[in-house]
Amino acid sequence: MTAPTASAGICPACSSPASGRFCANCGSALEGAACAGCGAALSPGAKFCHRCGTPAGERPATLGVAGPGRARGVDNALPWVVASIALLALVALLAGQFFNARGDRGQAAAPPVSASGPFAGGASGGAGPAPDISAMSPAERAERLFNRIMVLHERNQPDSVQFFAPMALAAYQMIGALDADQRYHLGRIGEITGVAGLARAQADSILQESPTHLLGLILAGSAARLAGNDAEARAFDQRLIQAQRSELQKNLPEYQQHENDIVTAIARGSRR
Repeated sequence: MTAPTASAGICPACSSPASGRFCANCGSALEGAACAGCGAALSPGAKFCHRCGTPAGERPATLGVAGPGRARGVDNALPWVVASIALLALVALLAGQFFNARGDRGQAAAPPVSASGPFAGGASGGAGPAPDISAMSPAERAERLFNRIMVLHERNQPDSVQFFAPMALAAYQMIGALDADQRYHLGRIGEITGVAGLARAQADSILQESPTHLLGLILAGSAARLAGNDAEARAFDQRLIQAQRSELQKNLPEYQQHENDIVTAIARGSRR
């Protein structure tokens, strides 16, 4: 069924005069708007689809889909290389803003994150509906998108990872001050999408605050390997092994949350 066109009025998100189905000023959904990705009805004022995460106002032609109701990801019609180029361009823009301001940023607490969290379902074939990310804070949205990306990476779905990565980067940009756990998540996204500079910059920011932080050392080693600098990677592995005992005694929440990453990295470094 075709959703009715909204009458002229005021945008519930930015209060600008608006008509049609999407606000011309901020792109938020108006009355009667539907998601271009999955066809779900959008709540007035929503900036993202509550079902699949597609930005409100996105046109089907830009998503590489045939029409509403068709899942994206594996069956995305756009060539994979186009998605990669688009991701790299966005990473360059956002990373520049992150790194220029990182010296002035404080540290903020973040909720724990699990790669098998409740955002694991949705557009890429997981069970159950995705939560309404349009109503979440930037930190919550970034956490859910990170979870989604990690699950897709584990499922070996790189095209879907490339699709969600720009959304996650935008969410992290909106947070402002990032703590060590959030920087590790951002760096991991850079690592699995092949952007060594993003991973290394986040590692540097973590290690600037705490030179022996295990997640910063892990991320720095991964970035060095991604850049083809094996000698530097081995050096970070050794620093990780030397710091593990004293750091683990701190029982930091991020160490508990990423215990598997730490154990795997230490085992890898011990074999080198």
